[in-house]
Amino acid sequence: RPRSGVSALKVPAIAFAIIAAPVAANAQGLVTTQKLSAALANELVGESVASCAKNGYKVVAVVVDLDGVRQAVLRGDGAPIHSMDNAYYKAYTIASLGLARKEETTKAIADRMAKNPPTTVPQTPLPNVTYAQGAIAITAGGQTIGGLGVSGAPGGNLDEDCARAALAKIKDRMK
Repeated sequence: RPRSGVSALKVPAIAFAIIAAPVAANAQGLVTTQKLSAALANELVGESVASCAKNGYKVVAVVVDLDGVRQAVLRGDGAPIHSMDNAYYKAYTIASLGLARKEETTKAIADRMAKNPPTTVPQTPLPNVTYAQGAIAITAGGQTIGGLGVSGAPGGNLDEDCARAALAKIKDRMK
């Protein structure tokens, strides 16, 4: 019989409770996430469309949060109707697939996939996903908080240029 007055069975139970307590406390509660304010998201799509319009490109710009929810959408004058969906798909792709590997553009995702060897696993298309160039990750404090997709210019590289120019204009206010 132990002399301390604590049975041998209670010691492991107490040790386990002390170790598990922080884990249990962290398993409950709230998760805090960041996203652009509505005003800043609207400004970002406006700047994207305006940047492309200066070069004669009629585009759509979409901002999504990390859940893939559209925060702001702007269809520039004369932008093709299919660009509505395509801009969203681009934004959704970078916000969802770029997050895990810290990829900053849909082009980076497409380049990585092109370098990987073919697989014998059948490829299943994911809904709302495209690997077309024209989206950039929206980051704050080194963390991705959303995606900006642009579609309608005569090349994904031009869509991406408009997105980068717009993000540069608001970057200092993302705090």
